[in-house]
Amino acid sequence: MGRGGAMTLRQRLAGARGAAGASGWALVPLRLLVGYGFAAHGYAKLARGPAAFAEILSAIGIPGALPTAWITSLLELVGGVSIMLGAAVLPLAVPFVAVMLTALVGVHARYGFSSVRLKSVSAAGAVFGPVGYEVNLLYIAALIALALERPTPLSVDRWIENRGRRRQIAGD
Repeated sequence: MGRGGAMTLRQRLAGARGAAGASGWALVPLRLLVGYGFAAHGYAKLARGPAAFAEILSAIGIPGALPTAWITSLLELVGGVSIMLGAAVLPLAVPFVAVMLTALVGVHARYGFSSVRLKSVSAAGAVFGPVGYEVNLLYIAALIALALERPTPLSVDRWIENRGRRRQIAGD
């Protein structure tokens, strides 16, 4: 406690951080952002046509480029929405990490770590160079964190977990 028995701002923040972490709320924004990121990329691939993505996959040496493009695009769209809903987070983390590692090794590694490479600023705006692997690593770290923690509040996985517990108690 601070002076006069009042909690300091630091103590209040520490208490809020502890409560958010213990209840799982701290990972909800991460789950929503990761899910949205995958869904948005999946939608973009489907909107451009999986054949366009297949050309990229073929160029980096991925076998079966067209079926892989379809599978990856649908996985990202449907799996991304699923992650946002907090459904099947653990099983989806594995293929999503594989997608990120493929992009990291096949495309981004040659450009180094930084995801922002400002080349110049023109009258039309900023001009950026190739993107490095920083964002791939952030997605991988986020997926691992989401997979290793218990399901977050307001998630399908938490609802299923709680429902199973209630059934187990009722059946005992």
